[in-house]
Amino acid sequence: MSLIRASATIGGLTLVSRVFGFVRDMMIASLLGASMLSDAFLISFKLPNFMRRLFAEGAFNSAFLPLYAGTLATEGPHVARKLANEIHAVLVAILVVLTILAVIFMPDLMVVLAPGFDSDPRTFHGYRVFDLTVTLTRITFPYLLFISLVSLQGGLLNSIDKFAAVAATPIIMNVCLILAMLAVAPFTPTPAHALAVGVMVSGVTQYLWLLYFCRKAGVSPRFTCPRMTPNVRRLFMLIGPAALGSSVAQINLMIDVMIATLIDNAPSYLYYADRISELPLGVIGIAVSTALLPMLSRQIREGNTDKAIHSQNRALELSLLFGIPATVALMVIPYPIITCVYEHGAFGAVATDATTRTLVAYAVGLPSFLAVKIFASTFYANQDTKTPVKIAVVCVCINLFFNLTLMGPMQYVGLALSTSIAGWVNAIALGWCLHKRSLFVADTLFRFRLSRIVVASLVMGAVLLALGVPLAPYFHGHTLPKVLALSLLIGGGGLAYGACLLALRVIKPSELKGYLKRG
Repeated sequence: MSLIRASATIGGLTLVSRVFGFVRDMMIASLLGASMLSDAFLISFKLPNFMRRLFAEGAFNSAFLPLYAGTLATEGPHVARKLANEIHAVLVAILVVLTILAVIFMPDLMVVLAPGFDSDPRTFHGYRVFDLTVTLTRITFPYLLFISLVSLQGGLLNSIDKFAAVAATPIIMNVCLILAMLAVAPFTPTPAHALAVGVMVSGVTQYLWLLYFCRKAGVSPRFTCPRMTPNVRRLFMLIGPAALGSSVAQINLMIDVMIATLIDNAPSYLYYADRISELPLGVIGIAVSTALLPMLSRQIREGNTDKAIHSQNRALELSLLFGIPATVALMVIPYPIITCVYEHGAFGAVATDATTRTLVAYAVGLPSFLAVKIFASTFYANQDTKTPVKIAVVCVCINLFFNLTLMGPMQYVGLALSTSIAGWVNAIALGWCLHKRSLFVADTLFRFRLSRIVVASLVMGAVLLALGVPLAPYFHGHTLPKVLALSLLIGGGGLAYGACLLALRVIKPSELKGYLKRG
């Protein structure tokens, strides 16, 4: 399967998931607003969800997939199946123990994860924000057990180019949370309790979903006695550095949330803004990097360095083709997007203004987050996790420094901007290291297209500014005029961008058709 075809499959299903995710977030915003309830639930959701990103989109696939794909290619399916069974057994044993300990010691863990909540005086129906967060996180934490097994199942399917079922799993989470708000909330002490139950149920459902497809493909791992075999030791030597190296953006976001608990409603502002900025990252960045990693692993194992560098250039090009205009749009029209998506029910004008400013700060770092996904895939395809982890440690320190520096004058906006600064440092450092090792060279076609993508994006930004003036009054009215006005903005900007791409010969219609046919 070609990179474009695989990326389109993953990106298309991820886009469907994001649509359901927007519906979910709109309902959460309308139901909880930016309040004590939303702060408590979002912290309880962040912990297992952070681990989901760390495993499903970062460390586990980055370490496991090249190891499994290489074994499959060189030693055959029988040896690869044995490897998967060994890793599955140890993973289950560790996760069960970890889940039990976390549930028991959650109050102590929460003092670290949400330091501001321990002294927060806010209450709701007799619940202190700290106690409510502990209760909700105890409900959501078993999700980590199942989603980690989902990561293993996803790695097995991706290694044999079965991307669709894996890419569809986030849709299940969104549907479960929507159903929880509609059907479970009337029977729980608060709507936040219903959402926590929805998170846990979604983990079980995603596991069963991929179990079916793994059995159908003949790669389902079996339950065996856990043993620390050489293969398992090799994986865990890779997975620790990979967790930090590929997920530095998520670690920085988690640090943001921990510090944000010191500011009322800041966790909610950061979450809502992050969800908008993550749309291009999830649809494009993760889709391309997920398809790229097994492809690079095969090309490098075959000794085809030139082809691997070509694949990197096209992957980076494809990511920035969508990522740069998305960045410009999020910086130029953040208010129309936030007010249209979130400003309903309990989510008021104050929350809209705060989330808008936070979104602009996150958008600054979006291209860097996309580039990190591509560059990290190259390191992991070469089974090098040490270099990314060294860079990641520096980036985490940079993020923490700017968090503490900018939190005073800029509050939650400073936390978001710190993440973007650290993201750029991470991307530049990774790209430079690859270039010095001759593992990445920006080819002529990439440089040609990148310069013109930037120009087309700036033209699109000017069009958005021009259209925004006459449409501005409609964003202060009812929902339907907001939606129609935002549709006109996005449609006009999209047409301007597409026309510039064609005029600047970034891509030809015939070339696009050829890509699709070859895919």
